[in-house]
Amino acid sequence: MKILATLALFLGLTSLSLAQSSVDDMVKDWERAKAYTKEYLDAMPADKYNLKPTPEMRSFAQQMLHLTDGNYGFTSAATGIASPVGMGESEKAADQSKENVTKLVMAGYDFVISSIKTMTPEKLAESATLFGRFEMTKAKALEKCFEHQTHHRGQTTVYIRLGGATPPQEKLF
Repeated sequence: MKILATLALFLGLTSLSLAQSSVDDMVKDWERAKAYTKEYLDAMPADKYNLKPTPEMRSFAQQMLHLTDGNYGFTSAATGIASPVGMGESEKAADQSKENVTKLVMAGYDFVISSIKTMTPEKLAESATLFGRFEMTKAKALEKCFEHQTHHRGQTTVYIRLGGATPPQEKLF
């Protein structure tokens, strides 16, 4: 009986440790994503931030600011922490210079990272609703946020090439 109790305690502590490592891993992934996005922002020449591959597409700056709006919106919905930026407000910024876009995008990543750091494995398992209709766990909502920023950052690879620069190498780890 004592062996079973010890085993149960060990398994409980191990699963708690593994669950906490999922929060820590999420933070590491977002820190990597922030650094990678910064490389993209740095790679694009300042005079090309307004570049649009076609008239109906977003500019490079707008893509990055849209990514940022998503980071705020998804994260706020997943964590319950109020976003300091209204939905869609980043993309409407009057100053879409390289310097200001970089500042706004990095602040968005800081919001995500600091918000995730407040989460516990139990909170990540709680239910969240995205856009008033998609039910999922808070962890899944944060995964969708990560997917969104990855998608839009990836789109800007073409913008950087069209701007005459070389995009950063892939950064998986």
